[in-house]
Amino acid sequence: MADFVPELVRALPRLGEGLLVTVEATLLGATLALVLAYALGLTSLSPRPVVRGAVRVVVEFFRGTSLYVQLFWLFFALPMLGFKLEPLACAVVALGLNFGAYGAEVVRGAVNAVPRTQTETAIALGMGPALRMRRVVLPQAHALMIPPFKNLLIQLLKATPLLSLITVADVTFEVDQLRSATGSTGAAYLLLLLLYFGMAAVLSLSMNAAERAAKRRLGQEGGR
Repeated sequence: MADFVPELVRALPRLGEGLLVTVEATLLGATLALVLAYALGLTSLSPRPVVRGAVRVVVEFFRGTSLYVQLFWLFFALPMLGFKLEPLACAVVALGLNFGAYGAEVVRGAVNAVPRTQTETAIALGMGPALRMRRVVLPQAHALMIPPFKNLLIQLLKATPLLSLITVADVTFEVDQLRSATGSTGAAYLLLLLLYFGMAAVLSLSMNAAERAAKRRLGQEGGR
């Protein structure tokens, strides 16, 4: 334990780099997940049974298979098919696909939760389907999506330690190197717990602010 603090000071630049890699993977993975969540979630509302069925298969496949296995398949198996991604790209794609599938259910549920009377009023005003979705449905659905999206974002962050398994030098990898150098397992992993707690707290506060802003736009009292 006596060697931990001096070694920690020497390792700070590497820990900083690892922290940036974790943040980068989280933000890029979350961005891809958000795009897929909207694409799959809105497409799942298609009036065509074939389209809805195809989207359901995709969503259930990525929700029903392990992120761990998906990550390893992209890193180890995909190159055998002639496609090779950088380790960080594998991580971003795996995180995006897995959490995008969960997010698709959030989008679908939030859109369906908007009162039917809102849509009927928009129809009476002569709005087409695209305009109704953009001007009436989605603004109300966004406020409903944010709390479950916050949970998914934090879960995505907590999944990033898997990156170290495919040679990505994230913060977990760097802390593990520090643990090996000092032999201070308890102190090293306590540091890692605190780092992840800090990142999760920042994400949670940011999403809470986004939720309040969305509610204010709708004139809801909870947004004050």
